[in-house]
Amino acid sequence: MKDYAEYIAEQAQKLLAIDSPSGYTKNAAQYLCGIYRKLGYEPQLTVKGGVLVKLCEGTGAVPEAEGTGYGDPSRGPILLMAHTDTLGAMVSGITPEGRLKLTPLGGLNPNNTEAENCRIVTRKGKVYTGTFQLANASIHVNGDYNEKKRSYDSMEVLVDEPVKSADDVKRLGIMTGDIVCFDPRTTVTPSGYLKSRFLDDKLSTAILLGYAAYLKEEGISPERTVYEHITVFEEVGHGACASVPEGVTELLSVDMGCVGEGLSCTEHQVSICSKDSHGPYHYDVVSGLIDAADRAGVDYAVDVYPHYGSDADAALDAGIDARHGLIGPGVYASHGYERAHLDGVKNTFELLKAYLG
Repeated sequence: MKDYAEYIAEQAQKLLAIDSPSGYTKNAAQYLCGIYRKLGYEPQLTVKGGVLVKLCEGTGAVPEAEGTGYGDPSRGPILLMAHTDTLGAMVSGITPEGRLKLTPLGGLNPNNTEAENCRIVTRKGKVYTGTFQLANASIHVNGDYNEKKRSYDSMEVLVDEPVKSADDVKRLGIMTGDIVCFDPRTTVTPSGYLKSRFLDDKLSTAILLGYAAYLKEEGISPERTVYEHITVFEEVGHGACASVPEGVTELLSVDMGCVGEGLSCTEHQVSICSKDSHGPYHYDVVSGLIDAADRAGVDYAVDVYPHYGSDADAALDAGIDARHGLIGPGVYASHGYERAHLDGVKNTFELLKAYLG
């Protein structure tokens, strides 16, 4: 059988090379549609700009859930979700000296974005480069350099053009509302580590592409109807609030697994989330994922995420009546320069196979 972990890693690197902060995801969505079509699927763009695709029609009947009068939700259609939107920023103003002030898109933290290279995308489609720096960033000049709090008030983008005033910047076509994309600095080490900004959640998006390829290329037909939705507004909270296909009874977010103090997951494992900031995930879904992982011999951890929300949460907040769950490869340093491992990718992929067929 094909090494789908290698395919997933390749797709992750290609996705990471496409700038797609929340609100500026068209290029990534077009790329994804092309890949799905190449695999033999018929993806559709949602009105919001996400990618929705039906992978297969279930081969098994859906029996009635005992005493309910409706179909067993564990056998009904399932929607797998990942997101291709990432953190980023938007120009919020131009200083008299020609520097750009930013407002974040999602939870981009200025502490771990300092001195990062970036691209400014104008409304006319021109792209300029720059660097996000502390104002007065020379330590030999700024006596308060170490003590100065890093914030969007104290930091700015230096545009890589000979500009000295706000008018100079405006003549380039740069204006308030322009998108700012940060360099992901993607690398894969010989030991199997993937290091990059925005592994959350382009790595999981690549895993869903890998699962789609697996079903098509291996001729696998799960008993359940399976959809995939690559959302484009998860980082700002409403990615999966819409476009849930009719009849779906279960929502499974595939998003980064948390790695850090107080949690048991490592970068080599798949994480099964039992609870996040919104509350517990559906008990039967979590139990089913654990059972599937045990059957398949998958290396996994079950954790509670103290500061987290998912597309599955967003769908339930929007009133969708479905069971929900969350899994994903362990990712360290979330919302910063993140790190994962191919082992975690493989374990997540194997859990999907074991849970769905």
